Amino acid sequence: MWEPRGAALRAAALLLGAGACYCLWRLAAGGRRRAAAAGRPPADSSPPVSSHTMDVDVLQKLIHLLQATDDPLIQEQALITLSNSAAFSVNQDIIRNLDGLSVIGGMLSNCIPKAKEKALNALNNLSMNIKNQEEIQVFITQVCRTVESAPQNSEVQLAGLRLLTNMSVTSDYHQKMINSIPCFLHLLSEGTESTQIQVLKVLVNLSANPAMTRNLLRAQMPSLVLLFDNCVNRDILVRALAFAANLKKNMNNEEGTMIEEYSEDSVFFTLCRDSAPFAQRLASLLHHPDTEVKEQVVRILTQ
Repeated sequence: MWEPRGAALRAAALLLGAGACYCLWRLAAGGRRRAAAAGRPPADSSPPVSSHTMDVDVLQKLIHLLQATDDPLIQEQALITLSNSAAFSVNQDIIRNLDGLSVIGGMLSNCIPKAKEKALNALNNLSMNIKNQEEIQVFITQVCRTVESAPQNSEVQLAGLRLLTNMSVTSDYHQKMINSIPCFLHLLSEGTESTQIQVLKVLVNLSANPAMTRNLLRAQMPSLVLLFDNCVNRDILVRALAFAANLKKNMNNEEGTMIEEYSEDSVFFTLCRDSAPFAQRLASLLHHPDTEVKEQVVRILTQ
């Protein structure tokens, strides 16, 4: 099974030039691992090229390779290589100038979960660059839909949340995520700890923006109060407290809040209106052994 795939990759490499050889090496390395697991002798292979030494021509060849092939294994390995190279700031600009962002973004429509996950990872690394964010923002709505439709707690969903975390560090693109707030809170309520931590990173970023306050407070999550407990994972607890502290601060700075606009299951009722259970939990958390937890509790209580 590996041999036909390897032949297809070698043909693609010949068509596109020597720059595709890095991707070929990665595939061959994967083939050697599979061969060893099956008891077959591995094929010979050249050593890898370090990602940060890639020049413009090599990156261009990889982008062309990604466009030229329908083979999911080749797509996956090309995306991994581009993602690794994007960890270096000099390559982030090169990939953008080669129109690599639109090519990688186009892979978000791929029906193969692995390819979609690797595309999200590549865009995540590329989004560390402000100019890149200006181009990547056109994919935010699609990324939000991917997070909503992906299997819960899957690698695709986590990759999407990581990208949204980077894209929400500034308030420039928060409006594009408004419709996904109910999904974020659902994942916070029902997800694994890894999912909860990642979605809280997005929610903390959104809650720091006063323009997002009402949208977040209107959202429904009756179980939110359960997160404020000494038994909750520390990384979840600190972020949940920061989320609440941001919203409380923004609420206090907002004039003319109409209580009737919030339902009883809303975040508003948990944190502000029916706050006795929340206040009791905060009092208990003042004795938490973690300093940052206590600092966030004090921040809420002194708003």
